[in-house]
Amino acid sequence: MIPQVVTNETVTVISPNGMNFAQSHQSQGSLKKHLKAEIKVMAAIQIMCAVTVLSLGIILASVPPVPHFNSVFSVLLKSGYPFIGALFFIVSGILSIITERKSTKPLVDGSMTLNILSVSFAFMGIIIISVSLNGLHHASEQCMQNKKLGPNEYDFFQPFYNTGRNECTITMSVLAGVLSVMLISSVLELGLALLSAMLWSKEGALTSVGM
Repeated sequence: MIPQVVTNETVTVISPNGMNFAQSHQSQGSLKKHLKAEIKVMAAIQIMCAVTVLSLGIILASVPPVPHFNSVFSVLLKSGYPFIGALFFIVSGILSIITERKSTKPLVDGSMTLNILSVSFAFMGIIIISVSLNGLHHASEQCMQNKKLGPNEYDFFQPFYNTGRNECTITMSVLAGVLSVMLISSVLELGLALLSAMLWSKEGALTSVGM
């Protein structure tokens, strides 16, 4: 009798309702490879979003005092989200790339934990940025009221009046753009961190089975 070489070992599990499920080691390895590819792409995007949030945070912290608008983003800066949150996102993304290359149980658990923490930071950041965006309109109105001289009484200073309004509008537009980009990046971070945590959870289950 000629011996046969079995390349793919199949494990059959009989469920309580009598149904049979078969899964080969080859399909398990293919699933792991697919998960790692997805995680690598998401980790790269996660790092890019984190760098964006960090860069915009540094820009906001570096600008000189802006009358009527400082209160809009001061809470955001004092919370430390653009710096601490971005740091967590970057570390989480880098650890995901490292774990993708060497999937050990401690690294997988560490990546899953960091992504869960990143979800918390991103959620907090989204709330703070949304509140800041909501306060922009009120700050702009205060700025325009402060610049208002009364055109009937101060016709000679009408050009200054228009310049003041333009300054308020431009400042509001720039801040709205910066905060909007930061908000979009934070929403992406939230989604990516959540998906990464779920994928690392599956990877951890597959790693445990492989062991």
